[in-house]
Amino acid sequence: MQERILGKGLKVSAVGLGCMGFSHAYGMPTEKKEAVCRIQQAVEMGYTFFDTAEVYGTPEDPHQNEVLVGKALRACRDKVVIATKFGIHFDMDSTAVNKPLVPDSRPEVIRKSVEASLKRLDTDHIDLYYQHRIDPNIPAAEVAGVMAELMQEGKITHWGLSEADEDTIRHAHAVCPVTAIQNRYSMMARWYESLFPVLEELGIGYVAFSPLANGFLSAKYNRNSEFDGVSDYRSMMPQFTSEGVARNQELLALLQRFADEKGATPAQISLAWMLCKKPYIVPIPGSRKAERMQENAAAADIILTAGEVTVLDEALDTMEMSDVFGGSKVLKE
Repeated sequence: MQERILGKGLKVSAVGLGCMGFSHAYGMPTEKKEAVCRIQQAVEMGYTFFDTAEVYGTPEDPHQNEVLVGKALRACRDKVVIATKFGIHFDMDSTAVNKPLVPDSRPEVIRKSVEASLKRLDTDHIDLYYQHRIDPNIPAAEVAGVMAELMQEGKITHWGLSEADEDTIRHAHAVCPVTAIQNRYSMMARWYESLFPVLEELGIGYVAFSPLANGFLSAKYNRNSEFDGVSDYRSMMPQFTSEGVARNQELLALLQRFADEKGATPAQISLAWMLCKKPYIVPIPGSRKAERMQENAAAADIILTAGEVTVLDEALDTMEMSDVFGGSKVLKE
């Protein structure tokens, strides 16, 4: 697969693999041996960039995903980039399917988190360590100071911010250079495009999570699709409701038209759109299926001209579409 550079020198595959879905948020977890096999298959396909977090798991096994990723990548550790995250826990008293997030980036908590993640990942360093959500109680500069210390100690080599705004990025970057932000981004969720000039000014990469709007832009779902109401976040996402599917028909038709023209799939057009928009954008779609991982990887080979990207942007600006899931509620404690 083609490669891209995040920040100042972190080389990754042009499409990364979001590993969360093997353990969290998309129904019952994948059987562990199967999940390890799928991640290893991704390596064989050319993926070198793997994303996880300390909170991706189940109530019974809350850190499952890091363990799976560490086990799967142990034999090729020097050939891959592992990203994980610190700084939140779930409000387990909530009865919501997608439980609210509680930010906590106190330095002592970060220290405990990094040691635990290193152990679960079975590695001596983390390639890209993100603050999972901004903590309103801890200044960005203080978090960045801890990151600088962890770099000096060799425990991490790069760091980033997830769902960050411009002020946070600037304050953090001034203390310890930020390699990448990881923010939501898709054809249905474009509100962070305003950060492009800031990222270009500071030399920061953009890792796009939920680049297929939680799978909706694959065009594999319809108004009859059903999801587990206990462990699958899609069961409460507006784009998957019967009304949402109906409102998004123009969007799906647009994707299909471009897919037909390019000999591609709607998912590949969705990914190629952002890959061809900026050279520092790296999407990290997730999938449990080998054929879907291969399909997503091949999106890096699809070329959309600047004119075609503009046509898509202008169409997205004006067409009707449903609301899209914008993330779990973040509690302010």
